[in-house]
Amino acid sequence: MERFRTAIRRNVTTLVALVALPLAAAAEGDRVDTLFEKLQGAEGREAARLAGQIRAEWSKSGSAAMDLLLRRGKEAIEAEEFSKAVEHLTALTDHAPEFAEGWAARGLAFYRQGEYMLALADLERALALEPRHFGALRGVGAVMQQLDRPELAWRAYREVLALYPENAQVREAMEPLEPEVLGRAL
Repeated sequence: MERFRTAIRRNVTTLVALVALPLAAAAEGDRVDTLFEKLQGAEGREAARLAGQIRAEWSKSGSAAMDLLLRRGKEAIEAEEFSKAVEHLTALTDHAPEFAEGWAARGLAFYRQGEYMLALADLERALALEPRHFGALRGVGAVMQQLDRPELAWRAYREVLALYPENAQVREAMEPLEPEVLGRAL
């Protein structure tokens, strides 16, 4: 009888955990939605703070091991050890293929290596998973600039500004494109 009760408790604990995971993901989505709503009307430091909070939410995979791979990958990017970053982030995308931030980070590492087509593929994957990922959109714009596709870069940057209107870095990236793009029909 005691074994039966232990088995039931274990099964109930497992069931509660399985139900809690989607609920936690939904709660995270609700937080991100709320942050995006606030970001639309925010200015200056408040906008930067909200964008940082969105990035922090996107960096939560739900797994300590995957979060560690992301952190190591980002640290390697900061240290300009791009091959090392790609290794960490490839392990992450292999083990957590539905985690958009892993794809976006690896896209950045590829971009920094000058591997623009690989970067673009990863950024597109990140956007398929999280269409509002303004970092991935910014990356697409940067890749398009490197590939001498100013119209496509401009479009990507405009999408970033639709999500994050106060993004000064994107506005700055758009400036050199203005003379070439604004004279053309988009």
